[in-house]
Amino acid sequence: MPAKVILNPYAGRWKALRLRTALETELNHAGIEFDLVQTEAPRHGIELAYQATMAGYSPIISAGGDGSISEVVNGITQASQLLSAPPPPVGLLPMGTANDLMVNLKLPLNLTQAVQVIASGNVRKIDLGKVTAWDDEKDSVQVRYFDNNSAIGLEPSVTLIQQEIKWLRGTLRYLLATLIAIIRNPQWTMHLQWVNGEYHGPSTLVTAGNNPLTGGLFYMAPHADPFDGLISFVYGSMTTRRKILQLLPRTMKPGPGSYVEHPDIYELNTNWLSIKTEQPTPVHADGEIMFERTSRIEYQILANYLPILMYGSHPD
Repeated sequence: MPAKVILNPYAGRWKALRLRTALETELNHAGIEFDLVQTEAPRHGIELAYQATMAGYSPIISAGGDGSISEVVNGITQASQLLSAPPPPVGLLPMGTANDLMVNLKLPLNLTQAVQVIASGNVRKIDLGKVTAWDDEKDSVQVRYFDNNSAIGLEPSVTLIQQEIKWLRGTLRYLLATLIAIIRNPQWTMHLQWVNGEYHGPSTLVTAGNNPLTGGLFYMAPHADPFDGLISFVYGSMTTRRKILQLLPRTMKPGPGSYVEHPDIYELNTNWLSIKTEQPTPVHADGEIMFERTSRIEYQILANYLPILMYGSHPD
């Protein structure tokens, strides 16, 4: 069975579409037999990856950005869970704006080199996060898998504001949306429970990370490790706009000086996390808004689950 390439033509502001011919040339030169399909609408990548998994394609290659990868991963995982079978290997091609997952996994951002990684056939399994959210007002529930991160509170509020800003792109749009969200200063009272602890009180955000880098710039879970079988989650209360603004630059630091070193911010690891909020909150998974208003969220980790085509190996 050949590889299935799922290309999002809009990724990277149409960069993926412009690179389609070059991509096909590189795949042919590398001796990779493939079928290529293009997504036509949001969430279409989930459907295409689901169909490809059910049909037995292997590997399945995402040609796009982090949103495209997330859709492909969700389609693969949904089908694999239904089949009670291990997921097929996943190939990643750098055609997005930030390419966070590829940066986190230290994969090459050069197209030729990325194709060579896929052609090598070397696989390393990473953990995969799972978030379940309930919308009690509409009596509905959603499940989403995430390879990078998921969050409630301030972070998805920024995502919602960002979607309203049409005249900026990239990092500038994200920073402006962040400033607007800080000015609005939303606050939540939350009850968190995890394997070895719990917390009840005010919290400005909860971010659940499988990888450290998100949004091309921010290390919201700076010590997250996609190979440790755990979710790294961060929570804390920043009650004033001034405090949030002071901490914002520190969210861009992966090491010493990170915002998680602040005494009001806590970073822990777990394989299960349950959250209830007294005020409804938005929730996102890998930047995709699941609900704009939810009060119940649960996180789990699928340890050592998703095979990624990459150099090197990691012990199971």
